[in-house]
Amino acid sequence: MREPEKRDDRPPFTDGLGRVVTLAEVDDDNWRAVADVAPHDDQREFVAALAARYLLLSDRGGLWNSLAVLADGAVVGHVMWARDTEGGAYWIGGMVVDAAEQARGTGRAAVRALLARLASRPDCGEVRLSYHPRNLAAARLYGSLGFTPTGEKEDEELVVALAV
Repeated sequence: MREPEKRDDRPPFTDGLGRVVTLAEVDDDNWRAVADVAPHDDQREFVAALAARYLLLSDRGGLWNSLAVLADGAVVGHVMWARDTEGGAYWIGGMVVDAAEQARGTGRAAVRALLARLASRPDCGEVRLSYHPRNLAAARLYGSLGFTPTGEKEDEELVVALAV
């Protein structure tokens, strides 16, 4: 007797163009495209100039887990996550959507997909992230998704949290 197929009951996450946004492990087939993801020049104050920096943090740092952000199967960004072993919260970091792919809702869909992935873990009760206070686009995005300020700071960045 065959085992029933496992279903993923999460709705597809789509961007403003109707493309399905998914997350995939970074692997031998996509790592170069992920490494080349670059934000707009004026965003480099807030994120790395290339997602390659975040891939190295994941590979060499031992804490972060990198994921490729795909829109209809094509790499359009990078996001990483980690679990704080002391506090138990999950963290989102290193989110970069390629400059050519921005203003399409791709980042929002990627965060929603990552939140669904993390919330499915039995030990996940809270997701946190931090952003620079001058990064108004990040403040709008994360606030609209329900993240609220904790009053804490990571270096000079504001920490926000979402109960899941």
